[in-house]
Amino acid sequence: MHGEVVRTERISPGMVRVVLGGPGLTEFRRPEETDAYVNVAIAPPGAPYGPVFDPEEVRARYGPELGPARRRYTVRDWDTEQRHLVLDFVVHGSEGVAGTWAATCRPGDLLVFTGPGGGYRPDPTADWHLLIGDESALPAIAASLEALAAGTTAVVRLVADGPEHEVGLETAADLDLAWVHRQPEDPAPLPAAVRAARFPEGRVHAFVHGEADEIRAIRRHLLTDRGLERAQMSCSPYWRRTMTDEAWRQVKREYVGAMEAELDLA
Repeated sequence: MHGEVVRTERISPGMVRVVLGGPGLTEFRRPEETDAYVNVAIAPPGAPYGPVFDPEEVRARYGPELGPARRRYTVRDWDTEQRHLVLDFVVHGSEGVAGTWAATCRPGDLLVFTGPGGGYRPDPTADWHLLIGDESALPAIAASLEALAAGTTAVVRLVADGPEHEVGLETAADLDLAWVHRQPEDPAPLPAAVRAARFPEGRVHAFVHGEADEIRAIRRHLLTDRGLERAQMSCSPYWRRTMTDEAWRQVKREYVGAMEAELDLA
């Protein structure tokens, strides 16, 4: 599947919104999950194949050096009338493959992807909802908040580089929202913000995604100190500070296994 860039928008200093359209989206259907995602495939410069390709076929034929880089991105929105797919990309200057593509793409450019998939949607039977994350989790959190009904309660804690990186969030729910900002002396303030949060009474359904070490600490706190059960949360480390995407992908499975083991031993 593929989409054609219709327009782009810089929604914060570190995030670019890309709107895709065109006949390559004819078969696209958005799942019910609010963390629905697609796996984008971005060819390296000078790739010996065209802009529309089968990611598995070209990787098998040309090997990893000329094969496309694969990255997972949340479906921020799907406009069923215009058939426009909206993806938000975190950008770090010239670092990273997908962010660099998003920052430099132009209308008419094509983006190949597979999917969609998904695994989380706010449980309507929960008494309240907890959503925690950073820029990488922001599209899924924003989509989840929009899916909450009036009369529900959402506690949201988000981290960003500064107030200029905050983006607007819409929801019909009763919202307890707090942003925290990274500082040189405290580059990972999110766990402390979660520990300081007041939780409502009742059964919670949680979405906890972001930087690996922060998410690991938050998950440990929620399960051991707050009494949540694993089944009450969707939790995943999307990336790890000081590691490239490629390096993180190689060790993520082992890291997640260690997260599970430390709680089993506690």
